[in-house]
Amino acid sequence: MVTASTSRAMKALSFRIVMWLFTLMTVIPFGLLLLTSLKSKKDLFRGAFVLPETPHFENYVSAWVDGHFGIYFWNSIIVVIPVVAVSVVLGLMTGFAFAFLSFPFKRLTFAVLTIGMMVPTEAFIIPLYYQMRFLGLLNSYAAMILPQIAMSVPFATLFMSLAMQQLPKEVLEAAMLDGAPRGMILRRVIIPLLKPAISSLGLFLFIWTWNEFLIPLVLVNDDVYRTMPLGMLFFQGRYTVNTPVLTAGAVLVIAPIIVIYLIFQRKFIEGLTAGATK
Repeated sequence: MVTASTSRAMKALSFRIVMWLFTLMTVIPFGLLLLTSLKSKKDLFRGAFVLPETPHFENYVSAWVDGHFGIYFWNSIIVVIPVVAVSVVLGLMTGFAFAFLSFPFKRLTFAVLTIGMMVPTEAFIIPLYYQMRFLGLLNSYAAMILPQIAMSVPFATLFMSLAMQQLPKEVLEAAMLDGAPRGMILRRVIIPLLKPAISSLGLFLFIWTWNEFLIPLVLVNDDVYRTMPLGMLFFQGRYTVNTPVLTAGAVLVIAPIIVIYLIFQRKFIEGLTAGATK
């Protein structure tokens, strides 16, 4: 006869097994990518899972120097930092307005923002190209930064608005009764309470901006301004035969995302689960 405790233990074990399977499905492809990047061409013919005789770190040097990934990396940094910073700041201000203020057409504006998030980039990339050409911004950092800020602010607004609505009403009412202006309430009360949510938003925007491919592809054709995902495309065309160097370039593209996630992992999880225990 199966007792209740035994049934719970079996369910917990089944859940752990499923989670481990999903973890392996995620880790194994990246492990193979990392392993291939440390091989020579000769090692490739010995098998995908065979360890190299000696690690070939020169593949990363070749990708960084010969593949111009040093330039692509700093271009990505130059684009990501202002996009994330400006989008988070604007998201905080507009999210505060939608969460606590009353203004005409509030619901309609909120609905328009929501619908706008559903429009794929492919639907407006051609008009965007002509707009950037009219403004003389093609082949520049602004051509990548400004559109991605415009695309990120709606999500940041909705994200921050929903997060602010989860805050304890008593704290906000106490600040208002003390006569604190709205700007001070946002800076001194709301932002300290929303640090996990802000970290989560920043991580989302970092990943999306870092991986953005279509906007740089269409608006930038000068190698001086290409970002890492776009550089990977042209790098693949030049180094198709040299698979270890190609995979080393792929690791260089993925590594910053993994590092940033590991640094902000705790805050990211807190931000996602903030409203679950309210």
